[in-house]
Amino acid sequence: MKFACSLITVEDINFSRQFYEKLLQQKVKYDFGENVVFESGFSIHSKSHFSKLINGQEIVKGANNFELYFEYDDVDAFVKELKENKVEFIHETKEQPWGQKIVRFYDPDKNIIEVGESLEFLSFRLFEEGKSVEEISEITSMPNQFVKEAILRMKNIKQGI
Repeated sequence: MKFACSLITVEDINFSRQFYEKLLQQKVKYDFGENVVFESGFSIHSKSHFSKLINGQEIVKGANNFELYFEYDDVDAFVKELKENKVEFIHETKEQPWGQKIVRFYDPDKNIIEVGESLEFLSFRLFEEGKSVEEISEITSMPNQFVKEAILRMKNIKQGI
């Protein structure tokens, strides 16, 4: 069996499509009208249509039992963009116990969205803050080898290599 995608229901498919394309930089792979599939592997489905597919079962908005997770390395700058777009926050930038910066907010249909810096960028950021590979490994619970490779990858990206 192969996992295909996560699917969330939305009230207004066009409004939600614009939200995901504009704010979260998602590219549409397929648009089937009542169902839009994004290249990153999740879909939005019209709530009214999806309800029919599940025999009229109730779809509860804002149940807070599922989230979509995205990565973006400049979380603080992204929070400013979210504020400009009057997005409803669950919380603004906070640091997880392992040091990763994240933000959580709602999409237009009260689905939880989390955006966090990648673990590679986290390793690099902590290195840039003066932490050793061993200290980063201790803070993040990531193996030394992962931390070393992440720092090298991020240095190369920064240098345009």
